Amino acid sequence: MTGTRDNLAMDKSHEAERSPEELARQALYAFLTRVLARPMGPSEAAAIAPFADAGSDLGQAAQGLAGTLENADAARLGREFHDLFIGVGRGELLPFASYYLTGFLNEKPLAVLRGDMRRLGFTRPDSVKEPEDHIGSLCDIMCHLIEGTATGEFDIYDQDQFFAAHLNPWAGKFFADLEKAKTADAYRNVGRIGRIFMTIEEQSFGMIARA
Repeated sequence: MTGTRDNLAMDKSHEAERSPEELARQALYAFLTRVLARPMGPSEAAAIAPFADAGSDLGQAAQGLAGTLENADAARLGREFHDLFIGVGRGELLPFASYYLTGFLNEKPLAVLRGDMRRLGFTRPDSVKEPEDHIGSLCDIMCHLIEGTATGEFDIYDQDQFFAAHLNPWAGKFFADLEKAKTADAYRNVGRIGRIFMTIEEQSFGMIARA
C-alpha cells in the first residue's frame, strides 16, 4: 500500500513536542492510514477509543467503531477489507484520487501529486507499486506534514495547500461512499469517522489566510 508509515519515506525526520490538537489530528490521520492500508484488527479499538465521546459527531462515530471492534473477528475484518478494496478483479471501492476526480486511474491528479511530493521531500519506495494517490498514502503524508510543522520543516500553509489540492476535492466523497458501501460493516464506522474528520479539517483550514 502506497503511503503507509512503513512504506513512505521522507527526506527529513525530527522529534519535537506537539500541541494536543496536533497530536490528535496526527493520530487520526495515522489511524486512517493504517486501516486503509491493510485490514484493521480488534486492537485498533484502543487507538480509536481516546476519540470516543458521545458529545460530538466524531466522538459518536469513534465510539461506534470501538464498540464494533471489541468483539470483532480478525478473519471477518480481513474479508471485509478484501471485498471493499481488493475483490476479484476490483473491490467495491477504488480509493484513488485520480479515479474519484476523473473516473480513471493514473490521471492528472496523480501527476500533480507526484510534483508536490517531490517539492515537499517525499518519495515512494521502489517496492511499492500502487499509485501514490491512494487515500491511505495521502493521510500518511498529512501525518508527516503535521509532525514537520512542529519542527519547522513545514508550516501550516504546507498542510493547508496539500489538503486543499489532494484531499478536500474528493476524500469526503470517498468516506461517504465507504460509510454506505454494501460490503461495509465495521468499515462503515471508518467511513463515518473519515467523512466527519475531513469536514472538520476543511473548516479549520478555512479559518487561516491562504498564502
